[in-house]
Amino acid sequence: MRRNEFSMEDQKEIEDFLSGMSFGFLGTTNEEGTPRVTPLNFAYVNGAFYFHGSRMGEKMDHLRLAPTVCFTVADEYALIPSYFSDPEMACPATAFFKSVTATGEVSIVDDLDEKAQAMEAMMQKLQPEGGYRTIDANDRAYASRLKGVAVIKLVPQQLSAKFKFGQNLKPDRLHAVLEGLECRAQTRDEETAKMICKYHPGPR
Repeated sequence: MRRNEFSMEDQKEIEDFLSGMSFGFLGTTNEEGTPRVTPLNFAYVNGAFYFHGSRMGEKMDHLRLAPTVCFTVADEYALIPSYFSDPEMACPATAFFKSVTATGEVSIVDDLDEKAQAMEAMMQKLQPEGGYRTIDANDRAYASRLKGVAVIKLVPQQLSAKFKFGQNLKPDRLHAVLEGLECRAQTRDEETAKMICKYHPGPR
């Protein structure tokens, strides 16, 4: 059962998370119902997910035959060992993370302007420092490439987000986890502590 305290309903929080991520997992099925999960880059533009790739291949075969898909983006901030809050029992061990899952039907984008917008949004994630010519459908150098690449669009029919940062913890365990993160001081531990303080509903 999904724990409501971890659900994120704030659309800006969700969009900020998706704007900072560039990689996710696309779930498809073939005509026999056999599932496949494809890791790929994405862009989120005006409420829609965009993916790109070859016009041929198993993924595209799946999408043409069964366009209903699931797409998940997740970012694990920190592993939380059990001994942060319990010296003996393994039960408190967990991970703190953000995730978004979208479901809906995909469509193949043919409009070159929309393709260019999607690919430019993706480039801004993959190469934020620039160093390339802006992707523009009116640029003759890009026109043939935009025609050749497959761009897939997913407008979510359902979208759910889970931001898990100890919102269910009582004050004593919460303080123990925060102290554990401070003492461990590994990559992203300080960032994780800030997320705990941001999302936990009770006093710290």
